[in-house]
Amino acid sequence: MSFFFTPAIRADTLRSFDGIFTGLGETQKREIFGPEGLIRSIKKNERLEFLPAPGSGIDLLGIINKANPSYLAESLLVIPYQGKMLDRLDAYNALGRIGDLKGRLYRSHTRNAEVALFEEATRIEGERNTRAVPDPLPARVLPNSETVYILLKDVNFGNSYYRGEMSVSPHGVTYNITNFRNISYLVFTVMKEGKFSAVMYMEPLTEGMLIYSMAGADASDFIAARIGISSAISKRLAVFIGWISDGLKKAN
Repeated sequence: MSFFFTPAIRADTLRSFDGIFTGLGETQKREIFGPEGLIRSIKKNERLEFLPAPGSGIDLLGIINKANPSYLAESLLVIPYQGKMLDRLDAYNALGRIGDLKGRLYRSHTRNAEVALFEEATRIEGERNTRAVPDPLPARVLPNSETVYILLKDVNFGNSYYRGEMSVSPHGVTYNITNFRNISYLVFTVMKEGKFSAVMYMEPLTEGMLIYSMAGADASDFIAARIGISSAISKRLAVFIGWISDGLKKAN
């Protein structure tokens, strides 16, 4: 792993939201700059609405397509600056708080209640050794890249194991979460290893910190119909986004 010190980001070097995402209406943008942003589920053959401009250097769909997903979700959120201008190091430190994923709520329509999606959330040593390790203290140096391993006790799928891969670009930070073991429901394999991916991209803009996200899963129609796969993907993406958003707000 290599490290470099993150220079202060000058305001005149920041990109704008409209410069990256063109053609969105004012109603959509009001929601994107709201508390939860916008999130939508789609099937693979349906049109994505939140694709960045071709010259932006942002390509989450290319990462997601490696899993050959049959179901997708996309999201946009901008957190306006409050106390200070957030930067890439703030984004990296928000990603480091794996324990904060524990107990995050989602609305369960089947139970008609707010339910904790992940009953436990911990960083683990690796793919073979799943011994729990503590989250690190906030970093002062931004790594070029990093891979972490995560155990989430999912309220629906039980113990689920993920690899989190972080990479830094000139403008932002990309974080890709992929399952490195099969995800199961009762006796059924819902998604095989590497067939679920959630990618979050964070960039400080002139208006605030962008969180642009996409998730995808490859699941059979038989399984998808029984567990409501579109809802399952969007709920998990929403929880990941809320986790990052709250982590960033702690630094704002």
